[in-house]
Amino acid sequence: MKDKILLVEDDIDLILELKTFLQKEGFEVSTATGQTQALLILEKKNFDIALLDINLKDGDGFSLYKKMKNHYEIPVIFLSALDDEYHTVTGLQLGADDYIAKPFRPRELVTRIKNTLRRSQKSALVEIDDLQIDVQNAKVLKNEQEINLTVLEYKLILIFLNHRGKIVSRDLLIDEIFNLSGEIIQDNTLTVYIKRIREKIENDPKSPQYIKTIRGQGYLFE
Repeated sequence: MKDKILLVEDDIDLILELKTFLQKEGFEVSTATGQTQALLILEKKNFDIALLDINLKDGDGFSLYKKMKNHYEIPVIFLSALDDEYHTVTGLQLGADDYIAKPFRPRELVTRIKNTLRRSQKSALVEIDDLQIDVQNAKVLKNEQEINLTVLEYKLILIFLNHRGKIVSRDLLIDEIFNLSGEIIQDNTLTVYIKRIREKIENDPKSPQYIKTIRGQGYLFE
């Protein structure tokens, strides 16, 4: 499976150059020219890494990163023509995984991307109370005991994880399942899958701790 990159950059020529190069290197690349477009794309698709330019037409990469950090578990590399200590330190202090100054060689960027992905995959264990989600090994554990999940159940948990702390509509869940696996499921089938997941991960499925129903809006994973 190809690693998916979100490239946020306001220089159209650079977008085309980097997208072409990264695709030749085996990555799947989606692009945005500003904060608003990037956030809309993130609502519809999961990514393995994001490349954020600092200077954007509708804000800056730092503020976009702060918004992303609240809802998505995605490693980030900042791209910037501002090669100075202040911007480098600011980006890294915010929690970014790397910072590369323009102009850079595309080959150097690919190396940075691969190194960042390797580090993030090694530490891709999310712990929420007595639940552990091991993204690297595609496992979910409860009290350190592996839970037997179907492929689709696991993918649903990943979708919830990527939107942790945010209400997710049923339509969005159905769309993201299709984006992840190409499977089309019906609304009533989604209800069955969520019921099964709750039975496996919740201490009390009738009063869920992790996957909560928000009446009229969707679900909230906490």
